[in-house]
Amino acid sequence: MSSEIARRKADHIDVVLSGDVGFDTLTTGFERIRFVHDALPELSLDEVDLSSSLFGRPLRLPFLISSMTGGPVRAAAINDNLARAAEHLGVALAVGSQRIALEDRGGSGLGTSLRALCPSVPLIGNIGAAQLRGGQAAEAARRAVGMIEADGLFVHLNPLQEAVQSGGDTDWRGVLSAIETVAKAGLPVAVKEVGFGLSADVVRRLTDAGVGVIDVAGAGGTNWARVEGARAEGAAALARAFTDWGVPTAQAVAAARRMAPDAVVIASGGIRDGVEAAKAIRLGADIAGFAGAILRAAIDGPDAVIAHFETVAAQLRAACFCTGSRDLAGLRRAPLQEGSAP
Repeated sequence: MSSEIARRKADHIDVVLSGDVGFDTLTTGFERIRFVHDALPELSLDEVDLSSSLFGRPLRLPFLISSMTGGPVRAAAINDNLARAAEHLGVALAVGSQRIALEDRGGSGLGTSLRALCPSVPLIGNIGAAQLRGGQAAEAARRAVGMIEADGLFVHLNPLQEAVQSGGDTDWRGVLSAIETVAKAGLPVAVKEVGFGLSADVVRRLTDAGVGVIDVAGAGGTNWARVEGARAEGAAALARAFTDWGVPTAQAVAAARRMAPDAVVIASGGIRDGVEAAKAIRLGADIAGFAGAILRAAIDGPDAVIAHFETVAAQLRAACFCTGSRDLAGLRRAPLQEGSAP
């Protein structure tokens, strides 16, 4: 079973890197958001403060390296590169699925050695929602957190991916109850989609269950139904009908903030640059997450990841400057052009 999952995870990396696995016409929605340009900002670019925090740890930049890898041997090198970059930049790091590492008692770079590479930043574990069922939810969550000395744990929701995937986990009865069990056990649980977005109703159900960190992982970036369709000929026809399925990221962020005003909201799903990160923050996000946009850099090495995020940070800082926003709180109040809405 573990070897089959490992092959699938390796395929995922190859397909995302080499194939057209985006959405057909559905977009993130950020292209419809327009800031009012402030030609007299009355502040210095150098004084713009981009700091934030997550799971009680400070962030120099409001970015999350989102979950990308888990399982294949080469994931160890990718995780190493990402951890080194995250520590240098002062951004959060979320690992890919820990399913294989949990079943095999470690491996794939998912051990305490990863924390040693990024001791000062938020490190977030990752487990599939379907793997929490069966009465051992809290114990599985504790193991995932302890394995890498994580600050928090993402429970990822991927029902469409599982439905398209050959042999996927398609019995989701009791998943919400399992998530609630983890939250009530006092574990630092967060919940994310994998690229099809969270609706306002799902956000409400999650926060009612005690979840305080929500990553909308909206539609418009990588389409994981298409990824699974590209892996197996038998899944291609099934996946084809879902090329424009999901809640666009901009819409999901705005809805999540309205539904959960006190939650930490992470915007991910097709965010390409610092201006789109600025738009996500303006719509209600606390943190912007990046995955597919940096996968190639993650393979190339930590310097490539650092260079990418330094550019994104410069773009976000310039967007703050040109909206007269001294910090992220100010950016959330920056005026938008009339009719600009997700």
